[in-house]
Amino acid sequence: MEVRAKKALGQHFLTDERVARSIVDALEAGDVRDTLEVGPGTGVLTKYLLDRQDLDLKMVELDGESVVYLMNRFNSIQGKLLQADFLKLDLGRVFNGQYRIIGNFPYNISSQIFFRILDEKDRVPEVVCMVQKEVAERIAEKPGSKTYGILSVLLQAWYDIEFLFQVGPGAFNPPPKVHSAVIRLKRNSRTSLGCDEKRFKQVVKAAFNQRRKTLRNALKPLLPDGFDSSDAVFDLRAERLGVEDFVRLTNSIDAFCK
Repeated sequence: MEVRAKKALGQHFLTDERVARSIVDALEAGDVRDTLEVGPGTGVLTKYLLDRQDLDLKMVELDGESVVYLMNRFNSIQGKLLQADFLKLDLGRVFNGQYRIIGNFPYNISSQIFFRILDEKDRVPEVVCMVQKEVAERIAEKPGSKTYGILSVLLQAWYDIEFLFQVGPGAFNPPPKVHSAVIRLKRNSRTSLGCDEKRFKQVVKAAFNQRRKTLRNALKPLLPDGFDSSDAVFDLRAERLGVEDFVRLTNSIDAFCK
């Protein structure tokens, strides 16, 4: 049986076994055994994940054709493979405690997957994934770069991020029109932002949604009447601020509102 790559699902199946093994090896050994593979596709990572004795593996796959293929290919995955949309999956019913995530994320929903991971940040200590190279660079980038953006700040607030290696189009079937890259996210020691988390997200998103403007102008819709924006930080653009800068900015807005 052959699984057809579906454009609507953003599928490009990894075929390079060397790359597949390297991705699985990048998932570090640790105390958390429960592991979720997102979008196993044709099982190129699954094969090596099942060989790891330190993992209790589950998989979530939306494509019914891939589910049938995987069930026929791996006898040992009975009860471990869920046909579902990761973005809508009730993860509390899948894992009782912490779990790690690995996968070749579909390019068309990779940002949505990261936002879902952020919702689960207190239960997900590690993520190893392959995404479009530009997305990987953006997530791992430091302040001051044009590629630094919303996901950079939100993910770096909670995770230490490593850009591991690039993968060329020839490693896939069908080959994508872009290069890919593998990154690793490891939960940092932060237990609290030190500010209102909902407001923090609003500030970060508003700042980058008009990234060519200074913060004074980009954040104008969020600033209450009478707010003093004479501080030099408001002369900067969003890409110049790190996580702690955004925390201080959020607190200054909150303090005025109170």
